Amino acid sequence: MTQPTFSAIGSMPGTDVRDTVRMVRDLVGDKGIPFLPELPARGPGADMIGRAASHLVGLGVDLQPSGWRLADSSGLDARRGAAYLRQDLDELAEAFDGWSGRLKVQWCGPWTLAASLALPRGERVLTDPGAARDLVQSVAESVREHLQQVARLVPDAELVLQWDEPSLPAVLAGALPTASGFGRVRPVEQGVVVDGLEHVRDAVAELVVAQVLHCCAPNVPVPLVRRVDGLDLAIDISLVKPRQWDGIAELVESGRTLWAGALATDAGAVRPEKVVDPLLRSWREIGLTGADLHRVVLTPACGLAAVAPTSVPGHLRTLAQATELLGEASESLSAG
Repeated sequence: MTQPTFSAIGSMPGTDVRDTVRMVRDLVGDKGIPFLPELPARGPGADMIGRAASHLVGLGVDLQPSGWRLADSSGLDARRGAAYLRQDLDELAEAFDGWSGRLKVQWCGPWTLAASLALPRGERVLTDPGAARDLVQSVAESVREHLQQVARLVPDAELVLQWDEPSLPAVLAGALPTASGFGRVRPVEQGVVVDGLEHVRDAVAELVVAQVLHCCAPNVPVPLVRRVDGLDLAIDISLVKPRQWDGIAELVESGRTLWAGALATDAGAVRPEKVVDPLLRSWREIGLTGADLHRVVLTPACGLAAVAPTSVPGHLRTLAQATELLGEASESLSAG
């Protein structure tokens, strides 16, 4: 990137895939990084967990009242999840016919999926190291297949892969409840988490121009992300603690991109200055430069699935305007 840009996290409100894909193309495509939207309001299998679970390679899943679990074979809900994604890709291929430039797709990361899926006996996959390793390998294969399909449909796109890992802080802290609710799942060692992230990163590295880990939960493990070479970071900047900004500065100065969640998803109409100013204050305080702002992608703080559909175009236009202000600030900081 030579200038700041903008995008969104991926989840969107409503159930009309065709209209949503075209809105993303029209409002983000010219100046930002468009993306394949997720519409979880359609039901199980269209959500982040269900989509990834439905496409696991070599592992079956079914949906129980308690959530998704591994099974001998995939059930009806998994087949419905696969059908949702086929529909999404059909609409993507039509709307982005002839597209060249960056195009982002999202996938649930291996550790959030291991925290969310259950073993057949009911405990989280995370509690079984062998099952967790198998899941990491399956995620890597399924994402590789997905990216290859997107590349066939939009052959001139430069693909960006976003790994959604909202449960990562809880996985590392041992904060997830057991199936009984009376205990906590043991924390996963950082080295094991890094190995898993490196495995999935390597599996798709030749298919994408960038990979970004997205976590909009508190206590994002910034030092751990820095250990995984080539992985950018997407965060809700309102949740960043002062001590975390130094780690973010190191990440940016190393040449990686910060996807700054700067627009509150529960806010009404806001001026673009309200989006940019908090980021710029922190930027100056940690000594980053105007040139460093070129490695910023502005986004909403998290997904937009809970936002009123009529508000989404305004959010995207605000981000586009805020990006222009960030570009002006970059020139001002560089000059002076």
